[in-house]
Amino acid sequence: MAIGGLGVAELAELALLLVAVGALSGFLAGLFGIGGGAILVPVFYECFRLAGVPLEVRMPLCIGTSLAIIIPTSIRAWRAHHVRGTVDLEILRAWWLPVLSGVIAGSVTARYAPERLFKIVFVMVAWSAATRLLLAREGWKLGDDLPKGPLMKLYGFVVGLLSTLMGVGGGLFSNLLLTFYGRPLLQAVATSSALAVLISIPGALGYVYAGWPAAMRYPEVAALQLPFALGYVSLIGAVLVMPTSLLTAPLGVRAAHAVSKRTLEVAFGCYLFIVGGRFVISLL
Repeated sequence: MAIGGLGVAELAELALLLVAVGALSGFLAGLFGIGGGAILVPVFYECFRLAGVPLEVRMPLCIGTSLAIIIPTSIRAWRAHHVRGTVDLEILRAWWLPVLSGVIAGSVTARYAPERLFKIVFVMVAWSAATRLLLAREGWKLGDDLPKGPLMKLYGFVVGLLSTLMGVGGGLFSNLLLTFYGRPLLQAVATSSALAVLISIPGALGYVYAGWPAAMRYPEVAALQLPFALGYVSLIGAVLVMPTSLLTAPLGVRAAHAVSKRTLEVAFGCYLFIVGGRFVISLL
């Protein structure tokens, strides 16, 4: 028996892989404040490739599914950080509207953008953040404190836009920005977990909207293949990954509070270089 071109044994292997990925993504959501998207997108890409999802829609399907999964994990990670008092509520008040505007702009872009754009955004941001974290030069600062007014709003818009195009909860961008302005990485991680809630919910809905035309062009994406897609959101992928990611998110938060700042920076930086390299290879 085969479903969507895959045998039962292959489907079972993919299901186990997705469950394991859920556990790892939840842990990373708490540890790095990235919502798990930076690991979900590359792994989903391989899973959907095995399932025969057309190349033209594979990357946005990965991103939309990632954003949907980030919703419960980011909520749990944010609550865990909030209890510890490390979330900067002032930043959230300044950014909520610009971030939301950026998410809407990213969703509209996803409807029309070519597949390569998503990979390029992923690589550029992941490697920029990794370079900053690994070199860790204190002189690399944009200022001693976050700006006020239009520049702060612009930062929020860019965080929302790029997060939506990359399928992450905003942590890659907000962590980078906040540390450039002298904020401790742990505070940046905690605040990013709250931003992930704000980005993931409208972002996932935006990818449902963006994927409707693709479902008409590629009916196999919405059929009984691995994705079981609703627009650019794979329901099967979400159902398999969500439960374990919810269980492991608090463990990541606990680990983030237990390790040194430098250990957290090096681990985060190495991880970003690895996942960025995967898409550099696919662009060649």
